Amino acid sequence: MVRCLDGSLYTGIAKDVSRRVSEHNSDDALAANYTRSRRPVILVYQERRRTRSSASKREYAIKQMSRQEKLALIDASILAP
Repeated sequence: MVRCLDGSLYTGIAKDVSRRVSEHNSDDALAANYTRSRRPVILVYQERRRTRSSASKREYAIKQMSRQEKLALIDASILAP
């Protein structure tokens, strides 16, 4: 999950997270339409999943969360050891 310049949150999946964040910030052809006009984006949360299928299911679940629930998820990850 990345936080955009306007404070909004964008959720997606990627095999190489750092590469994907870089694409969102620098390459119009590879950036998501949503993030192109909201640069720069900053990585604020990530999870690892074993399969693309489980990653897609988790992405969907996160996208169904309210903004407050997403912020709580981010806060919990910062506080976790």
